[in-house]
Amino acid sequence: MKKILALVLAAMMVLSMASFAAADDGYAGNLKIWVAEATVEFTKAQVEAFKAAHPEYANMTVEVLPVGEGDAANNVITDVEAAADIFGFAQDQLARLVAANALMDVEPENAKVVAAENDAGSVAAVTLGETMYAYPMTCDNGYFLYYDKSVVSDPSTLEGIVADCEKAGKNVYFEINSGWYQTAFFFGAGCTLTYGTDNEGAIVSSECNYASENGVKALKAMINLAKSPAFKNGSSISAGSDIGAIVDGAWDSNYAQEAFGENFAAVKLPTVDGFQLGGFGGFKMLGVKPQTDEAKMAACDALAAYLTSGEVQLARFEAVGWGPSNLAAKSSEKVQSNVALAALADQLQYAVPQGQYPNDYWSLATGLGDDVIAGKYNDLDDAALLEVLQNFQNTAASYVTAK
Repeated sequence: MKKILALVLAAMMVLSMASFAAADDGYAGNLKIWVAEATVEFTKAQVEAFKAAHPEYANMTVEVLPVGEGDAANNVITDVEAAADIFGFAQDQLARLVAANALMDVEPENAKVVAAENDAGSVAAVTLGETMYAYPMTCDNGYFLYYDKSVVSDPSTLEGIVADCEKAGKNVYFEINSGWYQTAFFFGAGCTLTYGTDNEGAIVSSECNYASENGVKALKAMINLAKSPAFKNGSSISAGSDIGAIVDGAWDSNYAQEAFGENFAAVKLPTVDGFQLGGFGGFKMLGVKPQTDEAKMAACDALAAYLTSGEVQLARFEAVGWGPSNLAAKSSEKVQSNVALAALADQLQYAVPQGQYPNDYWSLATGLGDDVIAGKYNDLDDAALLEVLQNFQNTAASYVTAK
């Protein structure tokens, strides 16, 4: 994406001269950044620190707007030209953005630094084929268990957690109709569901073995959980009530501490029916959209690299609690002593790095979870449950769009 055609540059010359003012070896025009609302003020401060450290960009105007990782990719793809120049997004959106020509590949020298300074999972998450398309920003996009120590006596098994919450009249929250959280059961039981993409982001292959003995075991565990009067479908502690335990993420650690007070605790996910719950682990990243102005392109690269550097990742953790992907930042005492991130780190050893999934997969998984919650499968035997999963597996395979 960085190979700017001479004809395009010539065509854009007049517009670029009118719209931008490039300083000597720098840039003095406008940039727009989209980040999660919780990090807007932090990002503004870091942009000013970047400008102070790089005089060639001192006159650059940067607008920081609140557009979360869940919405940014759709907004960018809908209108690349109107989108932010730099934007945060979750790893599962990478293939879509690449396919839409909405990401500029990372400068080779910057890519070397990214690969050397960040954990392997985050480096893989920003890479498609042989090309790095974004800058790792966090290694905290996973889930684990928050619980109330006065309610849950032993968080090691889901059966024990549910029993304790039933006894105390408290709720157990687990969003089993989400394709993200639902994989905790299937991946934990030993199942696989992955998609392969080509260098342009098209889905070219799939691998799924939900229709198996392990898949039935996972589905039965979901059914048994949903049968409990303590069960609530959800994953946001700030939206819950009477919570004894909840499967949630590091982004809600402040809410969890407020909700549980001195009884606040966090650990990896429990076992269920003898197997360890697994699921997805993921990353947030910063992408840069293609630019026709070379000075602006260099400014975007430099700023994105700075905003994802180890120093800034650690500062972001201190400001809003986001877990770093940078190896030095991750190893800091402050990060290591964080209860929520420690629980996530423990859980990630049982998690699968989230790859690229077609949009239809998420709807398919929601449908399966909704049927479980509605009790549709409560009276089915193993053979009937296997048929349900075979239909799921066949449908998931049908989403391959290129050969």
